[in-house]
Amino acid sequence: MFVARTRRALRESVSGLPRAFWWLWTSTLVNRLGAFVATFMTLYLTLERGYSASFAGLVVALHGLGGVVSSLVAGVMTDRLGRRPTLLAAQASTAFSVALLGFMQHPAAIAAVALLVGMTSNASRPAVAAMMADIVRPEDRVRAFALNYWAINLGFAVSATAAGVIAEYSYLAGFLGEAALTLACAVLVFVKLPESRPERGDGAGAAGAAGAAGTAGAAGGSEAEVGIGTVLRDGRFMGVVGLSFLISLIFTQGSVGLPVAMGAAGFSPGDYGLVIAVNGLLIVVLQIPVTRFIEHRDPQKLLVVSALLAGYGFALTAFAGPVWAYALTVCVWTLAEIVNSPTQMGLVVRLSPVHGRGRYQGMYTMSWAVAALVAPLMAGFVIDRYGAGWLWGATGVLGSVAAVGYWLLMRGLSGAEGVAAVAVPAEVPAAGGLAVPAELPAAGGLAAAAEVPAAAPGAPVSPVEVAAAGGLAEPEGGAPKAADPLPAG
Repeated sequence: MFVARTRRALRESVSGLPRAFWWLWTSTLVNRLGAFVATFMTLYLTLERGYSASFAGLVVALHGLGGVVSSLVAGVMTDRLGRRPTLLAAQASTAFSVALLGFMQHPAAIAAVALLVGMTSNASRPAVAAMMADIVRPEDRVRAFALNYWAINLGFAVSATAAGVIAEYSYLAGFLGEAALTLACAVLVFVKLPESRPERGDGAGAAGAAGAAGTAGAAGGSEAEVGIGTVLRDGRFMGVVGLSFLISLIFTQGSVGLPVAMGAAGFSPGDYGLVIAVNGLLIVVLQIPVTRFIEHRDPQKLLVVSALLAGYGFALTAFAGPVWAYALTVCVWTLAEIVNSPTQMGLVVRLSPVHGRGRYQGMYTMSWAVAALVAPLMAGFVIDRYGAGWLWGATGVLGSVAAVGYWLLMRGLSGAEGVAAVAVPAEVPAAGGLAVPAELPAAGGLAAAAEVPAAAPGAPVSPVEVAAAGGLAEPEGGAPKAADPLPAG
């Protein structure tokens, strides 16, 4: 009976998603299986090349800076050139730059190419998220983002183990292996993934762009251009970006503050490896069942609870003594990560206009990239000046602030009560035959969801579905509107 229920739950978790999603999911998994540079950069520079820890820190910071720079550029490319060309360019250039980094000898050359690797490797993220939002129905996006996040962590867990073995023999082999797998991703995208970007001029898509630009539009009306300025003026979305930055500062301490604090407490690198392995293991085991539990629940409550679990999960580290106690704290904030990632990604898509998804995803991605730069500085300063206990106390404060922020930000955006309007997608065929969600305004400010199948010979027409009463409220007066109801990572 238990086996039968497990099989049924697993089947329901993966059913109903389009084939294009699974090719994108496979690309993500293959890409993460080759993650070598980000994991072993510091060890490579200090142990293999003999550089100082300061130089290694500078190179890692430059790698992160590259991600900050490329986030917005890649977002613009995703909207203007398309998802597929951006993915191809990002993955092909990542493969080239990673292979090149393995052959660099001079310190300046290593630093410059590390910056390039950071730019190219981060450039695919807005395109992946935008394409996923394009091809997956709004009611399925929680599962889709969760499954993608699961693939990221599964791939990383395998690659970290394999890369450690490879590094024992040859770091260059690790660089070339990552380059080969990234190039395989580019080939996969080229062969299997058609373009999913909604075509301009679609009446359905115009509404989303016009809403985000602050103009009222009707179906078939003129579309407002979505630029970076549009994103910056979208106060509610920028609030999400700011809260994402706070959450990122907390979660990044798992790889920045935690090893330093455990080392200062007398634990070995092996002890830290054992403790942090709990994070990846729990995500692989729990991501799918937890997602089934939270998929149709109020995102406001989920984000508030996850922020508190993250902040106070790390804060509990101040009271940890033996290794098992550290592992227990990891369990707490890992649960927060499992809940927060797909739910927050869903919120980002809901607030993004259809024709501006790339730019909005780019801005969101930048919040994590900036946090990756700030978190090490924050951890080092606080631990050196005040001690690790103050760092863990600060995470509790950050988690509390983020929880209050989510609660204020999402008032009126979730739940069945007080919803002024529900934005519902219709499936409109895009270039390459993929179904693309598009926003349709309806009389009286309410929209009903009609699923129009993608152009496919012999494909059955799906029934009309009515949007669930839990969508986003559409503000009056031309304020930024919610694009779709939705969902991580």
